[in-house]
Amino acid sequence: MSTSSSTESLEVKELNLVNKVELRIALADSDAKLEIILKTFLAPLLLKLASEHVISVCQHINTRIKPLSIKLPVASLLKQFKEQPTRLIRQFDLLYIQQGIDRIPISDRANLLPALIHDLAADASVSASHGASLFNLFLRLLPHFPLPQRGDKEDLELREKLDLVQRPDDAKFIAFWSGKLVLLSIGRSSDSMSGTSTKTTCPGLTPDEYSFLNLYDKSETWKPTEYGGLNLTETKIAVLNFLASGAFVDSERFLPALFASADTNSRISDNGEDMLKRVLPNISLEKSDLIQPLFELYFGHSETAPPVRSQLQLKIVGLFCKSIIATTYTAQITKLVEQGIIPSEINGERHSISLSGREALKLQGQVFAFTNWVARMGSPKDLNLLAPEVVSRLRDFIEQRGWPQPSSEGARSQSELSLRGYAYESIGLLAKACPRMLLEPNLDLLRWLFTSLSEEGSGGNIAVSVEEALGSVIAAFADTQEKGIQGSLRALLLHHMELSVGYQTSTTSTAKVRRSTRYIAVRYANRCLPYGDIIARWIDILAIGLHRNERSEVVEEGKKGLDLHWYRMLNSVYDNPSVADNDGPTDKFQLPDFAELVQYILLKPTNMGDNNSEDGRALEDVHTLAPSIAYCRRVLLSQAMKSLGSIPGVDADWERRQDTAIATDEDVRDRVKAHLREMAIDHNESVRQALYTYVLSSYQALTWNHGEGLGECGDHFVEICALSADKVIGQLVSRLPSLQGPIYSNSYTTRCIAAQAFGILASHEKCSPEVLQGFVQMFLKQVKLWRDAIGAGANKSHGAILALSYLFSRLSYRHRTDALPEIPRVGFLTEVLDVLENTRDKMLRDAANTAIDQLCLFSVLTLQSLPSSHSAMALIAKLMEDAKSGNERAIVTTGRFAMVCDEEDGADSDLNRILECLYGLHEIRQPESQFAVGEALAVSAVGWDSKSLIAALDIEGPRPSSPRRNLVLSQVLERILSDCKSTKPALKKASVIWLLCLVQYCGHLPPVLDRLRNCQAAFKGSLSDRDSLVQETASRGLSTVYEKGDKQLRDDLVRDLVGSFTSTTPNLVGNVTAETELFEPGALPTGDGSVTTYKDIMSLASEVGDPSLVYKFMSLAANNAIWSGRAAFGRFGLSSILSDSSVDGYLAQNPKLYSKLYRYRFDPNDNVRSSMNDIWAALVKDSTSTIDQYFDDIMGDLLSNILGKEWRVRQASCAAMADLVQGRPLGKYEKYLSQIWTQTFRVMDDVKSSVRDAAMSLARVLTSILIRSLEAGDSSSKSAELMLKNVLPFLLSPSGLESSATEVQAFALQTLLELIKKASAKTLRGFVPELVERLLGLLSSLEPQAVNYVHLNADKYGMTAQQIDDMRLTSIRSSPMMEAIERCLDLLDGPTMKDMCSSIQRAMKAAVGLPSKVGCSRVVVSLSTRHSFLFRVHADDFLQLVEKLVLDRNETVSSSYATACGYLVRLASDKQILRLLKFSRTLYFDSEDDRHRIVAGDIVYAASKYSTDRFSSMGTEFLPLTFVAKQDSHDHVKELFQNTWNENVGGSRAVLLYLQEILGLVTQHLDSPRWAIKHASALAVAEVVISSGGDISQVNAELIWPALEKALGGKTWDGKEKVLRAFVEFTSKTRTFRKSRPEIGAKMRVLMLREARRNSPSYRQHALLSLRDFVVVFNEVDMFGDVCNLVGPLIRDLSKENNEMDIDPAAGKESQSTIREKTVAAAVRALLNSLNPRIHPDVGASLSQILELLNITGSSRSRAVMEATFEGEEVLYGKLHGQEPTLHSENTEEILVQFARNLMQSMHQDDTESLRLKRANAILAFAGVSHINPHLVTSLEQGVTGARDAERSNIVRQKLDRALLILHERSP
Repeated sequence: MSTSSSTESLEVKELNLVNKVELRIALADSDAKLEIILKTFLAPLLLKLASEHVISVCQHINTRIKPLSIKLPVASLLKQFKEQPTRLIRQFDLLYIQQGIDRIPISDRANLLPALIHDLAADASVSASHGASLFNLFLRLLPHFPLPQRGDKEDLELREKLDLVQRPDDAKFIAFWSGKLVLLSIGRSSDSMSGTSTKTTCPGLTPDEYSFLNLYDKSETWKPTEYGGLNLTETKIAVLNFLASGAFVDSERFLPALFASADTNSRISDNGEDMLKRVLPNISLEKSDLIQPLFELYFGHSETAPPVRSQLQLKIVGLFCKSIIATTYTAQITKLVEQGIIPSEINGERHSISLSGREALKLQGQVFAFTNWVARMGSPKDLNLLAPEVVSRLRDFIEQRGWPQPSSEGARSQSELSLRGYAYESIGLLAKACPRMLLEPNLDLLRWLFTSLSEEGSGGNIAVSVEEALGSVIAAFADTQEKGIQGSLRALLLHHMELSVGYQTSTTSTAKVRRSTRYIAVRYANRCLPYGDIIARWIDILAIGLHRNERSEVVEEGKKGLDLHWYRMLNSVYDNPSVADNDGPTDKFQLPDFAELVQYILLKPTNMGDNNSEDGRALEDVHTLAPSIAYCRRVLLSQAMKSLGSIPGVDADWERRQDTAIATDEDVRDRVKAHLREMAIDHNESVRQALYTYVLSSYQALTWNHGEGLGECGDHFVEICALSADKVIGQLVSRLPSLQGPIYSNSYTTRCIAAQAFGILASHEKCSPEVLQGFVQMFLKQVKLWRDAIGAGANKSHGAILALSYLFSRLSYRHRTDALPEIPRVGFLTEVLDVLENTRDKMLRDAANTAIDQLCLFSVLTLQSLPSSHSAMALIAKLMEDAKSGNERAIVTTGRFAMVCDEEDGADSDLNRILECLYGLHEIRQPESQFAVGEALAVSAVGWDSKSLIAALDIEGPRPSSPRRNLVLSQVLERILSDCKSTKPALKKASVIWLLCLVQYCGHLPPVLDRLRNCQAAFKGSLSDRDSLVQETASRGLSTVYEKGDKQLRDDLVRDLVGSFTSTTPNLVGNVTAETELFEPGALPTGDGSVTTYKDIMSLASEVGDPSLVYKFMSLAANNAIWSGRAAFGRFGLSSILSDSSVDGYLAQNPKLYSKLYRYRFDPNDNVRSSMNDIWAALVKDSTSTIDQYFDDIMGDLLSNILGKEWRVRQASCAAMADLVQGRPLGKYEKYLSQIWTQTFRVMDDVKSSVRDAAMSLARVLTSILIRSLEAGDSSSKSAELMLKNVLPFLLSPSGLESSATEVQAFALQTLLELIKKASAKTLRGFVPELVERLLGLLSSLEPQAVNYVHLNADKYGMTAQQIDDMRLTSIRSSPMMEAIERCLDLLDGPTMKDMCSSIQRAMKAAVGLPSKVGCSRVVVSLSTRHSFLFRVHADDFLQLVEKLVLDRNETVSSSYATACGYLVRLASDKQILRLLKFSRTLYFDSEDDRHRIVAGDIVYAASKYSTDRFSSMGTEFLPLTFVAKQDSHDHVKELFQNTWNENVGGSRAVLLYLQEILGLVTQHLDSPRWAIKHASALAVAEVVISSGGDISQVNAELIWPALEKALGGKTWDGKEKVLRAFVEFTSKTRTFRKSRPEIGAKMRVLMLREARRNSPSYRQHALLSLRDFVVVFNEVDMFGDVCNLVGPLIRDLSKENNEMDIDPAAGKESQSTIREKTVAAAVRALLNSLNPRIHPDVGASLSQILELLNITGSSRSRAVMEATFEGEEVLYGKLHGQEPTLHSENTEEILVQFARNLMQSMHQDDTESLRLKRANAILAFAGVSHINPHLVTSLEQGVTGARDAERSNIVRQKLDRALLILHERSP
């Protein structure tokens, strides 16, 4: 009971409290009192909302608070809202918060925001409507919340200040809904998307989100005109600014920034782009919780949110292209491709995306880019899932627009065509990533791509894309081993090899081949089919020979496919280390089977038969036969050598080495012969048949087209005959007649080959004696015709001689001489000797030589068998006659003729004579001839034992026996070894070559083996020869000796070579005699010759008395040591020796060579450099590991030698160091970096230009390494910073930018610019202040001196200094240094800005020269515009500094600094701007220099132009100065201030807004001692009066009058007349003022008369005109007397001066006579206008005075005076009209008669029409007063009538007619 009563008492108590509150509210009789009560009781009252009475009170309150002036306790309500869980209380709290938030002061609103956002996410989770209302309140408060400067301490602490660190959910909530707000657009319904919902939404937002942002469909939410309504655009911008602050982290900013960057409003998108650029580097795109929402935004949802706009879709897809995890969303990717590339109308379905035009093309392009990204970065698992579907869609995309030819509705524009190309490329990439879709039996996709390539009609660019797609998928087929797929691929490739451009395909009725696909087909054959695949090789053969005009790349690809080495290079990924050894290639590189190869390409029968035709598949096109035979030969020889274990390693030179081995290696040749014999008797018929087919095909190719032949097939036939058994060759004997054509051919080579083939076949035992005799008779008959043969006949004789010589020699070897009678052989021999002796035809002589060669070789011709008419001596003489001319055939024949000579003692023996003759051939210059001599000497010495005759035996059988020789070889060797030491260059060269030939051909014989050390010494002594051929020969000789020697000999040789290389004292190899030639003739000229031999050196030293010359020249000669020659290190040279020694010889235990060798690889001498590279390649198998192993030794050697004494060493060290540091990590050479840069800059100032160039190259390398490190970003930032710390001091030091060497300075600058351009902000930011300071200084120091000269002498070049400065200014603005400076400024942040400002200030103070000063001003401008946020706090300091610099003597510099002032005004404080204004006023008003006034104008105009807002806000300060200064007498000053005034003031009356300020300024300076200022001030007063409009108010008149009065004071000056006119206008506009202030009117009259009395001739005329106007305006006072007294004496005086002689006026000035006339005219005007008959007491007397003065002026007949008179009289007569009572006196009438007489007398018809018209007007006016005297009327009428009759002008006559009419009316 007690509890119940207590509860009731509590309720009663609460009710009483509520009633009291209600009463107080009711009694509040003002808004202020109500506001106080609500502040105290509203929040507690709402706590009692459980009572219905409280609700009624609230309703009353709602009624009372409608006035917006009543402030509500928003803060306490908000606090109560956050603390109270009761929904009803929160609802009312929120209601009053919403009403009161806009009523409280802005500062209070800003303080509410932190409290509002606390627990915002939790509040929204409790009630969505409350959350929407709170977020709306947040948006309303946000514009008033002060955000700190970005990047400063307050900004970094803002998140903590707002307590968002502890409440991250609130930050995420705000960021989330801020992003949604950015997506918000008003007024779009989703029923356009799905057709089912009627809820309003917009792209990217669900209906619930849309409602949330619209306060659940409150229409006024986004209407700025409504109370509490917001401007959507401004709100988005405010939200973005808040998100960009430190209150949020990058992960929270990302999505809003992304959304904003794609907004159509540039203000929003610019903010979004800026934020996105800052955020994106710190966001990981590899998170599913980020990528998944992006996909959802892209696609939207048919029942909730529509997709985002296309611009945002583009951005989203662009982000997908940077995310690997995005490639895992296979379903979304497929859908994206489907919607992105196939338009709705094509796909047949309705999609949510409906785009057209450029937007669709952009989106499709981005989708293709994403597709390519997926193909490159996707995992195999994901690609296998999505690739088939995506490729299908891409094919649909292409085919539905027309395929292979685009339809008229398909791709037509360039953009659409590029999309078509992207589609093909994407198909290729996806197919490559998913091989299973390619590797199907029908090869559907591959066929489709091949067809596209051949028939695509969109243009060449699309074909490139298709070819790229085919290139992408090639690897998929290269990996497969499936037989079915390979079979289909072979068929497809063969089909496309046979297609020709223009071929009609079966695809469509109009389809045809537009381009060849043979190149890509050959590529596929070479990459996808094994080397042993015969069809693949057949495709290569077709590529080479099928088409005569085939593209070079197709032929080249075909050749690569046939070459095993190149095939392995193309398929190197499948190679393995065993490929290089002799074990042979892997299965993929297995040679094709010879029998199968021949069966496929040569054995298919044709109908050519024996009619000069060829059998074989290749003859489908005869041009494929030659490459087919060549390839079959290669396979045959390779298989033969492989089966015997003799195949050489497969490398780039393997085919040449194989051919060389077969031609020169007797063991290899014997093994090949053995293999071919086995094939000939093989039990497998196909093998035997293949060999025969190859031989037959080669023979048929030789005899093709009646002996024309095909390529080298004849050589191949002779070769196979020489290696094959007689059994195989015998099958071709029956075809001998077909050789007659080739033997008689017009081709020299064909005749030679055919003749040798004839000798091989015809000598075979299967050839019957009868057939032989027939051929011999036929050929012998042709031979005998040699004397008269020419042209084709001579060719036939040549062929016949060769054929018979080969026949008789081979018959002799086969022991078939009995098959022919002796007579033909003797007759043939006689004819051959006759030909040799008598013919002049070189070809026939060569044939004779060849015949003797072959006959002697096989002992057919002997000394005993010589015809009696010819002797051995004569024969030798004839042979030597040809040999001395360098005929190699004759030389070889001579050596072989020696084979038939016996070894005899005595010099007279035939053999010795031949040897002496051969020795005498050393004078021949052709080196080829010397090798022929060496071969001849070898044959002469050992006969058939010489290896040079290995290939001479071309038929089966043992080697013939050699002639008996005992001492010949030894004697020849001794002779040649002795001659190798000769000082005669020709003999030494020949001897070295001969020695090489002897060692090579006879090295297996004991005499040579016994003398190997002597040969080594001879060769070594020749390595230093200057002749490269001698070097190469000696090198090859040493290599040969090395191969034949034992291990001790080999090590000794290597030790000597390395010792000569590493020795620090150069040695001249060999002995020096007086005749030793040390230098080339002409290399060291002396004036009358040149130093060549050692004897010359001694003579020269003796002549000059300086023995040291001997040593100096010998030192020079030492440079010609073996290492300066390239030739010594050829293919068979010293490199092979050193290479072998590095493995297991001397070098293996002595690796110190590497450091020196590395440097020598970069020697300036090309020969040395090439030689050392050969040695390096031979010694070092793995260059990288070797360099790493000896890196410190190499670097030490280079650093120690880079400053060496010899320029070659310095240059080589630079180049070597550049190569050494490239591609290696910084840690490898970090400890050397400082020393490297130091030495580099020293060498850059070397005395030799080539060394400087090398040092420059090294510096560029170092720079490029640094730049690459800088470009690498964070991963290399530490290394980059370390390098920068080492490099920048050098670049900025006296060794760099301040170097005296121009090259060094230029490089340092270029390097610096590159570093600035490429470095990341993080790396370079710390160096920016110093860099900018130095670069600004360099702008002047690096300017060419010629510019200064031209500037000082500009007038000599027809230019002005200002024009040159303008050009300099233009060049500075576009200079690379200014770009670098701008780049540096872009890197600034808050901490570095302070240092930067200090640096720039120092640079500005120290700047010398226009470029630097202008550069400094541009930097200030850039900071003010592009970095205003950071620079604002420093603007005052800079503005203060610029005040001192703006007064530069150079106008361009001064103007630039003034412009900088204008930009600085944007950011400066009001106080500093006022200080600048004060400075400008001081410059203008107090400076005596005109340039200072220009500077003031520049400053004010710049402030007006570049800081318009600030200028307008302080217009009362700036514009008065502007108004005064625009009256300046200096044209440029006036223009500047005039432009400023015009651009900032609208209308002339605007001057009244600043009237007090202007007049105050003017009054202050009217007493200025500077005339320009004083005059400008006076003119300013005049301008005030003129610009004041119609009437001037009394208040303004009170202000203006003192200044105007003061302005009129003082002496006259040019322009004062403007002030006087303004005075008259002031008088006209201030009638009320004058009436109220009579004393002012009197003063005005006095002032006017004073000014009119001025004596200045130029001013007086204007003053009198002003007086005329004044008396008209000031008509309340009679001033006739004053005027008459003033002008009367003046007129009289000027009339007297009229006859004085005139003086020529100055330029632009009026003459004295003109001034007098104008002055008199002005005086007349003033006089005639001054009479006012209404107030003048005595009109008659006044008219008499006027008449007197007019009579004086009338005598001058001056036009100006007459015009003034007539105009004045017109005015006077008009005034007299109506004043007739004052004119009725006899005197007055007489005066009028005189006026009329003067008018009549002044009529002259030669006057101008305008003058006559003015006189007519005066007459017309006079007619109005003429009725006073009847006689006057009559006389005037008569005069006017006469004038009218004589007048020519209609206008004048009309005036006179009117006057006559008036006179007629008044006549008596």
